[in-house]
Amino acid sequence: MTRKQILNIKVDDLTMTEFLERFTSGMLVTPNADHLVMLQEDRRFWDIYQRAEFVTVDSQIVKWAMNFLGMPVKARLSGSDIFPAFCEFHRDNPAVRIFLLGGRDGVAQQAAERINARFGRRIVVGQCSPSMKFVEDEHEISTIIGQIEASGANVLAVGLGAPKQELWIDTHRHRLPCIDRFMAIGATLDFEAGVVRRALPWMSRYGVEWLFRLLSEPRRLWRRYLLRDPLFVVLVLRQRFGLYRNPFDVPVNR
Repeated sequence: MTRKQILNIKVDDLTMTEFLERFTSGMLVTPNADHLVMLQEDRRFWDIYQRAEFVTVDSQIVKWAMNFLGMPVKARLSGSDIFPAFCEFHRDNPAVRIFLLGGRDGVAQQAAERINARFGRRIVVGQCSPSMKFVEDEHEISTIIGQIEASGANVLAVGLGAPKQELWIDTHRHRLPCIDRFMAIGATLDFEAGVVRRALPWMSRYGVEWLFRLLSEPRRLWRRYLLRDPLFVVLVLRQRFGLYRNPFDVPVNR
């Protein structure tokens, strides 16, 4: 499997079909510009990206940046595109059973109902929308792990936002031997539940999905899109002209 590098993060150069055929086990993360900026400052987040078995380009802007760096990838594969495609790919495969973790109260339940209705079978076998502080509550974590085990799921889709979702999966995946595939999918559960409207396809294609999301949720997202994400351009320019350095001065051996 070919991997190409942006800001010392190696990403998989795959089409959607190639990804779906190869994703039989492991952890999926999907870097966008915001993730790639955060990775420069958070060693734990960085280490998780080095360990993840699958890393796909989430953002059209990141895809363009890789073109600029002379390392084009075949496709933009965001979590919000991968998850429904994964469900479609396995719609008639009873061996695939999904648990949804994340979203505000009731969102995971609503997403599960809509997904199962769309595919005509109970492909989602369990769901949980945890409390806001559950990642610090060992009792709630243990309860959720018990729910996942009892559901019979072997795929876990986590939508808690980055880096919380990646940190949670990496910290607790060893406690879930029943799960073969872990997916960090951000706002996908909100989209699947129908509680948040996704940008139109042409917006994603032309790299302005970020503007749609900013206008939809300005109070929550203005710092991310207007203050933090412009640093991505600076980092890419540094890589292009040989000035970028690994922020943690450690070798990358994926």
